[in-house]
Amino acid sequence: MNGSAIGNVPLMLVELGLIFVGMALLARLANKLGLSPIPFYLLAGLGLSNGGILGLELSEAFIHIGAEIGVILLLFTLGLEYTSERLVEDLHTALPIGVADFVINFFPGVLAGLLFGWSLLASLLLGGIVYISSSGIIAKLLSDLNRLENDETHVILSTLVLEDVAMIVFVPLMAILLIGQGLLSGLYSVLLAGVVGGVMFYVATRCGKQLSCIIAHPSNEIVLLTTLGLTLLVAGLAEWVQLSAVVGAFLVGITVCKPVAKQTHRLIGPLRDLFAAVFFLFFGLQIDPSTLAGVLLPALGLSLLTGFTKLVSGLWTTRDLDLDLAARLRTGVTLIARGEFSLVLAAIGVSVGAEPQLGAMAAAYVLMTAVFGPVLLRVVEPAAVMIEKQFPELGHGRPIPAQQKSALQHRGWLARHGLRRHGTSRS
Repeated sequence: MNGSAIGNVPLMLVELGLIFVGMALLARLANKLGLSPIPFYLLAGLGLSNGGILGLELSEAFIHIGAEIGVILLLFTLGLEYTSERLVEDLHTALPIGVADFVINFFPGVLAGLLFGWSLLASLLLGGIVYISSSGIIAKLLSDLNRLENDETHVILSTLVLEDVAMIVFVPLMAILLIGQGLLSGLYSVLLAGVVGGVMFYVATRCGKQLSCIIAHPSNEIVLLTTLGLTLLVAGLAEWVQLSAVVGAFLVGITVCKPVAKQTHRLIGPLRDLFAAVFFLFFGLQIDPSTLAGVLLPALGLSLLTGFTKLVSGLWTTRDLDLDLAARLRTGVTLIARGEFSLVLAAIGVSVGAEPQLGAMAAAYVLMTAVFGPVLLRVVEPAAVMIEKQFPELGHGRPIPAQQKSALQHRGWLARHGLRRHGTSRS
């Protein structure tokens, strides 16, 4: 470290301290308003970007690395809730719900991208951005509004689980396609990534007990260091062979067996939340605020369109269930909010220059849906009452089979987002 860098350390620490204090204040404000803090972190990033109000001078490199770690830990903690058997079970149980959700919500995004004049790859990326709902925002909504025990919650959770599984395939596939390699080089990369991914998945499903024995220890410090080190190591190796760091992190997660997974999640959870917040801030830093003006109207139109498609998919997937209209509307409206994975996909596109407007469009879109979703959810009940008075036949379908309902409660998903039953959150 040179002398000038050493001399800047105190100022860098002050800058980081002010950033984290500011983010804490924003999170408190969001909590008071009953909203997710994600839009607030994005706005903070926009304000600190080069074209923003302030601008960062010393700590941007640290925030960049922190953002990468945030994405990796998001996928690792997702993997902690899965085994290969669990993935197959979820696919079998909730596949019709997931297919309907994908068809209704993915293709409008692709068509919108083509209408914007974007390339096919950028349009496919936009399809993924508008398809995936925010697990983090929705988990908070279900908890804050005491709806974890509602009859429609199992459909919401099933949809989110299938979307998470879809992202496991979609994210690395888009990462490889967006590199823009030649045909032979691209095929080689896909083949290499497939072979390495297959080996890693085999190891994850066959060697979980052995790896868990390496990680397991009475000392929380040792478990934390071992888990974090292995996750970053495998993520880095996966990125090196162009498999995608997030897939490597996920595969490490599914390798860890319970009860080691439970201890690991408890230890990694706070780090994940910290670095995920840094990721949202960093994404905002990458956007020039002056570019937002040109995408506000398209982003608003896209938000309205895909908000409507989420509502339609919610009504469609609950059409045969014994739910009143308010519950069916809540299913769709709850899924409107987009967040973490939409920004992960956008960040991939921005990093390779897939489309100049992609970053600004994604930022504006996530801001709008992350705010609109929770607000609309609070007016669903009176709207449903008015509609049912006019169309009473829209009320009910067949009862939910007890076995299906039990299989779709996804207790692990609730635990991953720090939630307990009866609508309470873990503090």
